[in-house]
Amino acid sequence: MHRLFVELGPSITVTEQNLADRVRYILRSNTFDVTELERLRREAVPSSGENAAAENAAPQLAEQTANVDAAVNSPVVVDSNDDRAVAQELELEQMRSILEEAIVETRSTPLENRPRLPRLALSKRNRADVGALNPMLGTYLGASRDLCETDSILFDAALAVCRIIGAKLSTAGRATGQSSAIPALKIRIEERIVKARALIGRLICFRSGNTRPRIVRTVRMAFAGTNVSMSQPDIMQKLTERVDDLKQRIAAWGKRIRQYTERSTRFNQNSLFQSDQKRLYKSLERPIVSGTGPAPNQADTVAFWRSLWSEPVNHNEGPWTEVVASQCVGITPMDPVIITPDDVAEAFRRAPNWKSPGLDGLHHYWLKRFMVCHAVLARQFQEALNQKSLPSPFTTGITHLVPKDQGATDPSKYRPITILSFVLQTLAAMKYCQKLHKHRLNCAIENIEHAGLATYCR
Repeated sequence: MHRLFVELGPSITVTEQNLADRVRYILRSNTFDVTELERLRREAVPSSGENAAAENAAPQLAEQTANVDAAVNSPVVVDSNDDRAVAQELELEQMRSILEEAIVETRSTPLENRPRLPRLALSKRNRADVGALNPMLGTYLGASRDLCETDSILFDAALAVCRIIGAKLSTAGRATGQSSAIPALKIRIEERIVKARALIGRLICFRSGNTRPRIVRTVRMAFAGTNVSMSQPDIMQKLTERVDDLKQRIAAWGKRIRQYTERSTRFNQNSLFQSDQKRLYKSLERPIVSGTGPAPNQADTVAFWRSLWSEPVNHNEGPWTEVVASQCVGITPMDPVIITPDDVAEAFRRAPNWKSPGLDGLHHYWLKRFMVCHAVLARQFQEALNQKSLPSPFTTGITHLVPKDQGATDPSKYRPITILSFVLQTLAAMKYCQKLHKHRLNCAIENIEHAGLATYCR
């Protein structure tokens, strides 16, 4: 590069280090994109078929030489406004391409096969990435036809943010992948304890006179890396010392598990005391029922809950309904419910960020941060209330069966907890907003919920 530069500008005194520093600065500051760099390279180094054009471009080359001379002798300003503008423009274009790829990828993907969105740290960088992607959603949300499409666009935007910041995504889906409630640290220590106990058993067998090849091979592996050999006269003493050492390790690992469990329990109790004291006191009074026992039969469970939810029921209304209807004739009808973007924003503000999402996999955090969606959701919420109906994905939830008693196998001894989409939960949460009449919005929401609530059992 230095030789070529000397040929282009022989009157300029520059060293190889100056050129290397200048190139490094240009590449790091993203002063030129790839297309601009290629154009400058073609202008600076003409091909063999462009010799005639190079002669006509002599004045331009002289001007470029003067500019290079001025650039080399001038001080380097890293944080210039032009450099920041070009870098920001390139970064925004990359974000837009990642967003469009996410939209195309998840357009035909079922809700239960969507990747699980991770929890993000509340850092300045993450907030900046979300804030940069927020205005881009206006174009896509403006063409949204219903709540399903709006929810899909918001999920795609959240997926794009996770990919931009390099967050780890689970590609196994949420319908089949069930996370374990046991901490990874406890699992690793328990695996060590199991292996240590198995090794103790084989060492004791060898000490008792069992010389099968498998036992002998295990003993040799137990003393690998030490100066102990099988032919030593004090091998039995060494075996006893090795067994005692393993027993002490097992005791230390068990104590470590107990310490971790106690510390985790204290942490959870302190957190629960800050959020819900009533629930904490109930958990202290009553033993916690875990669901690690035998699960009920799946066919019996489906049959039990299908008899409650799926079969139609004919209700016989009593004569009191006619009396109530006659008394309500003279009541003045209530004003229609009007939902504004401020109501939607207030409902999002009250909700926690990372509660377990519904079938769509969208957390409250994204509904809060993508503020451009509030006006669109307010309009579509209003349409849903006027039509008294919601799309089926928002009345479909993931149902978890929580056992009431320890070791229960009867489906009736389980309490169903259904997690619905946060979009529907937001519509229900707005009845607590001060700008809306509680009774009017509550009645409108009940009309929607009574239209039919499906459950997605897992």
